[in-house]
Amino acid sequence: MKLYRARIPTIATTVISELCKTEEIGVEAANRAEAGLDLVAIMEEYLRREMELREKVREHMARHNIPYDRYGETRGKVSSASQHPTGDDVERFLARQFVEAFMISRFVEEVYADDRDLYKRVLDLLRGFHVDERALREEAREKVKNVREGTVDYEIALSKAIKEVKRRHGLLQ
Repeated sequence: MKLYRARIPTIATTVISELCKTEEIGVEAANRAEAGLDLVAIMEEYLRREMELREKVREHMARHNIPYDRYGETRGKVSSASQHPTGDDVERFLARQFVEAFMISRFVEEVYADDRDLYKRVLDLLRGFHVDERALREEAREKVKNVREGTVDYEIALSKAIKEVKRRHGLLQ
């Protein structure tokens, strides 16, 4: 799962409202916004750590003279060493963090569901926000098919098209 900053408030609001609707947690209507802000803080912290990870990977690659085509491999090693979740682990990490937050938040009056059930439910809700990155990339490629692939102009046009597609889908602000 890739977490987009523009979607964070929607994710938080949806998780709180859905869990309240199904009575898995109890949050007074006046406290729902604050309970949502607890979840927003968790996701913002994850994104902050994600930016730190990117910087560590860049520094590691520069220090060890690693070519850019090994970025993914290097990122995997550095993220493992930093114990930072990536890929499918992001959803599970956030779900665990959310469940822990429900237990300690002063804005959540009661947790009615079992931890395991709550974790599964939150995980399902988070998976509902999954973005098919390949589909976005393909949509962007369709927009630049008139530019010859493999050129600098193509890379620039593709980058702009990807941003436009993501903005249209509400993933960028």
